[in-house]
Amino acid sequence: MAEVDSLVPRGLQESFRGSRFCPEGVRRESGRPILGMSMNGLGRGKEPVTVLAGPYGHPFHPILVTVPIGAWVASLVFDIGSRLVDSDAAALATGSRWLIAIGVLGAAAAALIGFLDLFAIPTRTPAFRTAMVHMSLNVTITAAYLVNFLLRLGQGPVPTGLIVMSALSIAALGVSGYLGGKLAFQYGIRVVDQEAQAAGFDPTSTAKD
Repeated sequence: MAEVDSLVPRGLQESFRGSRFCPEGVRRESGRPILGMSMNGLGRGKEPVTVLAGPYGHPFHPILVTVPIGAWVASLVFDIGSRLVDSDAAALATGSRWLIAIGVLGAAAAALIGFLDLFAIPTRTPAFRTAMVHMSLNVTITAAYLVNFLLRLGQGPVPTGLIVMSALSIAALGVSGYLGGKLAFQYGIRVVDQEAQAAGFDPTSTAKD
């Protein structure tokens, strides 16, 4: 393992000695980590900038995004149903419209908390660029759904054009969700450090559930 250790500059190794962001699993007998991480980067991305973003290891943003995702997917189902069931077309169209409204409100709340997590990511990094694309997509999708809501004035089946608009928005939402997953599971944004994760697999650990 000495060969790997030699790839990390000594100054960077020293800056991580004993750090909570360098778990024991990646240390060697010398006490130095074999992986170079930036305390001002990775560490900042894991810590909440304020309690409003959720406590350490329990961010609020992933919870809030379930509201617009669920509401908008359900609205698309109602849209399609309004074209298939003549007797309940008006009710399904009305339900879809209000599901869109719920989704827009939920997206606004999720965006506010998401901005707080964005502030924790150092600029000029791949994680920050990914977060900016993720945010831009979400803002665009929310705006599209707001327009979609305002255009739904009729009482009959939902027009085909608005259904297509909703379907495209859902597709874009899937891309945004993929980027959100990349931020969490690849870059570790708002995810606890590996030492805390390892405690969950240690039968002798006293860590709380």
